[in-house]
Amino acid sequence: MTIEERINSVISEIKSTSEKMTVAFSGGKDSTLVAVLAREALGKEKVKLLNVCFGPYSYSRGLEIVIGLAEKLGLDLEFTAGYEEQEKIWKAGPSCNRCTKFAKFNAVLKSTTSIIATGANLSDTWGQTGIALKERLYAPIRDWTKKEIDEALEYFGIEVPRIGEAPSREGCKLKHLLKMMINPSYHGQAVAISNEILMDHLAEFSHKMANVKIIGPLSRNIALVNVSPEPPEAKKNSITKALKKTGIIETVHWVDAPIKLVISANPGIFNNEASKGWILKGRLQPEFAAPISAEWIKSRNRRLATFQVVDYVLEVNR
Repeated sequence: MTIEERINSVISEIKSTSEKMTVAFSGGKDSTLVAVLAREALGKEKVKLLNVCFGPYSYSRGLEIVIGLAEKLGLDLEFTAGYEEQEKIWKAGPSCNRCTKFAKFNAVLKSTTSIIATGANLSDTWGQTGIALKERLYAPIRDWTKKEIDEALEYFGIEVPRIGEAPSREGCKLKHLLKMMINPSYHGQAVAISNEILMDHLAEFSHKMANVKIIGPLSRNIALVNVSPEPPEAKKNSITKALKKTGIIETVHWVDAPIKLVISANPGIFNNEASKGWILKGRLQPEFAAPISAEWIKSRNRRLATFQVVDYVLEVNR
């Protein structure tokens, strides 16, 4: 099937699904394509974009992209807040899946009574289930690959700007907080401010990846800085200085060589090799600038539902 045939097939399905639609709009490629397809199927007046704004955990650049794309697509845009729910979830440790389900989708469901189109595709857990419609959440490109999404955007002549955080899955700073957020004004602010500082300093530096991972015990914030390719030493020094000036980051380490992460995990994860393997290689490694390994510790903290990176060790002889 050609990309034009794929597009026409989805447009036909959207028409048969609902007369009007709200698109859960993050400003990324997936939701942008869904917005275009919905517009083509139903017309501009029947499609609304809804962005869940995560307050301090949204990149300022990301909000600029969302607003700019909405104007380019000629679609109405509304915002709804979701960061308070995020903070509740992260109290028990990092969990992007729970965040998507309870913070993002619940916020959207509460904001409208119409069918909500999402950008779920084959790269997502939901997309892999093949479910088209569930609880008013609709996935029109559920069986699309990332390559097909790129081809469709090119077909429509639409370029989606990058924040510059990563090659894909950009937009949320909170995923870089790799420990429990017991105190949002300390743990949450550390990840929110540090990643904004990093992006500001790299505005004129071409890069593929840029993030600050916040790890450490609950009493101390350690910043692991990941930038690829590595910036000049003078740029690194200025970023390090700015991060330490926040007053809530005690240690800054640039990940430019292999490191071992010391990870405390709840018993369910600790006793499951598949879970530990996915966290290390699937969740963490893609966003680190150098190879990582792990030393796992069985947590005794009953409040920890997932995992927490409590420290790191340089792997000098690796």
